Amino acid sequence: MKEFFRLLKREFKLFIGNSTLRTVFFLAPVFYATLLGFVYKSGKVENTPVLVVDRDNTPLSNQLTEMLDDNKSIKIIRYLQEPLSIKDEVIRHEAAAVVIIPSRFEGDMLQKKYPELNVYINTGNVLTANFASKALQLTIGTFSAGASIKALQKAGMPAVKAATQYEPFKANYITLFNTTGNYLIFMWPAMLAVVLQQVILLAMAVSFAAEFERGSFVKEYLKMKKWAFPTMLIKVIPIWVFSVLIVGIYYFMHMIFHVPMPEGILNFILLTAVFVGSASFLGVFISILIPDALKATQILMVIASPAFIISGFTWPLNAMPAFVQFIANIIPLTPFLQAFKILLIQKGSVELTFPYLKHLSILLVIYAVIGWIALKIKLWFIFKKSAPQEITIEDTSREEIE
Repeated sequence: MKEFFRLLKREFKLFIGNSTLRTVFFLAPVFYATLLGFVYKSGKVENTPVLVVDRDNTPLSNQLTEMLDDNKSIKIIRYLQEPLSIKDEVIRHEAAAVVIIPSRFEGDMLQKKYPELNVYINTGNVLTANFASKALQLTIGTFSAGASIKALQKAGMPAVKAATQYEPFKANYITLFNTTGNYLIFMWPAMLAVVLQQVILLAMAVSFAAEFERGSFVKEYLKMKKWAFPTMLIKVIPIWVFSVLIVGIYYFMHMIFHVPMPEGILNFILLTAVFVGSASFLGVFISILIPDALKATQILMVIASPAFIISGFTWPLNAMPAFVQFIANIIPLTPFLQAFKILLIQKGSVELTFPYLKHLSILLVIYAVIGWIALKIKLWFIFKKSAPQEITIEDTSREEIE
């Protein structure tokens, strides 16, 4: 036990004394949390440019343009004459959509000839395209309904009856979960989890590999050669301790950016603890398996880099090929984000997160066991190889004494 605490103290000193690890583990999460917080601070995309080509230029087409301009989500750029190249204008203004009001728009409406509006959506950026499309559908739909009701009223129909003639039944659309469509709440906390996993894997990549490279492992861990799991704990405990600090900083930044905390805070703490444990044991396993610190870092970054994309957080996991789903399911971030979405965005019952907590727990146990087996084998080979050298050194020392 005394040797365990000596090596644990040494590990803390090595961690704090390594400027690269200090920078990556402490500054990177704070930097990314602040940067991404300001990127998504507005929560919604507003004043998205939309081109309106008004070929009619009549009071009714002007009214439609004004209604579109009143929508805060979009900013109207009006053309009374059609430009030579609409595509070039879209690119120049970074417009999300183009609305073309046809000639004789007012005349056809008054004569009930049902003119058609052409709306072109720029899907070069899917996010802004969705926001613009939603705003245009709402405004154009409102204008169309108002115009139809007004026409029926002019024909002598009472307002109440005109509304029912235009709309024979009413459909109520009620949004669930993140009802304001706030992108800060949706993306920012998830990206913090990505950064946390990344810095844990980076720190663990050099934990054993660096010791093997500089040859200090044999000397320092000689008395621990039969204790593989305690040796693993010596390496991961500093990461666990400092991860608590990072999560505390994240909590503080939630308050700064006014992002709500997840439901069931105790369950969230447990979920985060298992996530940190499984990610750190994954890092330990790779670090033992790959004795070169640089290669271990590269391999773990290959694992961590696409983790968010394949996690199922933004794109459904069941829409991915089976082999991609398999890769996603062996990365701790995947079940963590699925449970995190339930607690933070959907405000669901804690019980709904239990399958993902179980998934994370299984990953933690698997990575701990295979890491322990790998280290057990590694210790046997290292100390078997170093034993003849120790005997030679002892013999040499005895000869000198004699």
